Amino acid sequence: MPRLLCLLIAIISLATTLTVQGANEAEIDPPQPALTHAQQPILDKPLVERYILDELKALRMEQQDLERRLTIEITDRELAVADKSLNYANVTVTYFFYIIAGVASLIAFIGWQSLREIKTNTAKLAAEQLQSITEQYEEKFKILEQDLKRKSRIITKNNREIEIINEIHTLWLHAQSAQTPEQKIAVYNEILTIRPGDLEAMTYKADAAMEMREFNWALSLCNRVLEVDGSNAHALYQRACAFACLGQEEQALSDLEQAIENSVSFKEVAANEDDFANLRSNPKFDILIATSDS
Repeated sequence: MPRLLCLLIAIISLATTLTVQGANEAEIDPPQPALTHAQQPILDKPLVERYILDELKALRMEQQDLERRLTIEITDRELAVADKSLNYANVTVTYFFYIIAGVASLIAFIGWQSLREIKTNTAKLAAEQLQSITEQYEEKFKILEQDLKRKSRIITKNNREIEIINEIHTLWLHAQSAQTPEQKIAVYNEILTIRPGDLEAMTYKADAAMEMREFNWALSLCNRVLEVDGSNAHALYQRACAFACLGQEEQALSDLEQAIENSVSFKEVAANEDDFANLRSNPKFDILIATSDS
């Protein structure tokens, strides 16, 4: 589990990095000098992706091996318990018969009737004892069976979650390499089909809708994200862009201010955002940009 947790943190970090890169690529920035190989972020290097995929494969194999070893161990325990219970029952019955033989020899002088009663009572007692032992071990077997089923369900669930994470990771890579907003939206729809309500996918889908100049669609997507997470800076920024393009300056400035408060990185982005062209004559917008420059 610690290894799974570390792997999930690495995947989330990779997804976050790809998210920021996708947002930066969607914006029109002045040309930047090319980065050297040493200056590139480590998550942009192909060996990192290969490392994560290999880790996922190794983790899946470890999960399958754990399930196999767990099944073998529990089966061996069940057989050992059964063997001990049968041996205990055999020894118990043998001792009872020894006792019966000794008592029968002692009671032979008392009379046949007394001996018959003792034999009947002893047989009844032995049957009750065997029944009690059988019930105890049956209860233990049921507990072991329930525990095995529970652990099997956990292993199956973990394997399915790993498959979903791997599939979503692949789709994010496809979205990053998509050339048109329509292709990006198709990939984001696949992610939302696998994991409905994914706020990050919905936010980037709104970004693609803005590229298609579908402002109302982008506004609707941002509203859905903010209904769940009202402080989502990316959704607030995208909704500010949509409001600005629809001519609703006050709402645009309000959302932009909240986005900058929640994430300082949007200050510099807003200064170069083409969607805010009709806000540049607004004093409040100039104040926000001046704050970002300071």
